[in-house]
Amino acid sequence: MKVLVPVKRVVDANVKVRVKTDGSGVDIANVKLSINPFDEIAVEEAVRLKEAGVATEVVAVSGGVAGCQETLRTAMAIGADRGILVETNAELQPLAVAKLLKALVGKEGVELVILGKQAIDDDANQVGQMLAAMLDWPQATFASKITFAQDLVTVVREVDGGLETLELKLPAVISVDLRLNTPRYATLPNIMKAKKKPLQSMTPESLEVDVRPRLATLRMAEPPKRQAGIKVGNAAELVDKLRNEAKVI
Repeated sequence: MKVLVPVKRVVDANVKVRVKTDGSGVDIANVKLSINPFDEIAVEEAVRLKEAGVATEVVAVSGGVAGCQETLRTAMAIGADRGILVETNAELQPLAVAKLLKALVGKEGVELVILGKQAIDDDANQVGQMLAAMLDWPQATFASKITFAQDLVTVVREVDGGLETLELKLPAVISVDLRLNTPRYATLPNIMKAKKKPLQSMTPESLEVDVRPRLATLRMAEPPKRQAGIKVGNAAELVDKLRNEAKVI
């Protein structure tokens, strides 16, 4: 079974992002960029499936500028067998990413797609669902546990009311949550080995996919700063402020 794992390059989770002065987007100049944390969990799970003999090959794929090769090398250092970069300078919105993944699924003969439930930059949480709909494959989102038995996969997922267990027939699309696993540390020897693993580059045009943005960002702004708290003299004053000044959110 071949597993495809999409990975996205995002601003590192430990970096405090800044909005550009013109409000056109986030300033990523001179900031650390890393693999999306949810995608890193997906790579780890796919590698564990290969180590368990369930998967035969793990292919990491990313879309974007040439710098995304670093993200793919990170995925290969964790254990992915090879990488595919769909190189483009266009803004890749969720619909475009789903279209690219659909084309790659057909090209590669993939039976399972494991991806992070969302990217931490846009928090869209759309690609997995869109891809499953386009492929007409069963899907399970927010997976916190995955087990395989022949051509069936059982997924435990987190919902508002607790845990839900789903059973899917392969091929399928699964998006993963934080509690699924803890990604391994990419050791120096594995980082060096990753540099020698094959990394194929292609374009959206070669896959016959239109990635033109359908949505336009009008303006981006930082959330308002939280106002400092105040002290009240007594309970009566507190009740008065709660009644007349506190805002209901």
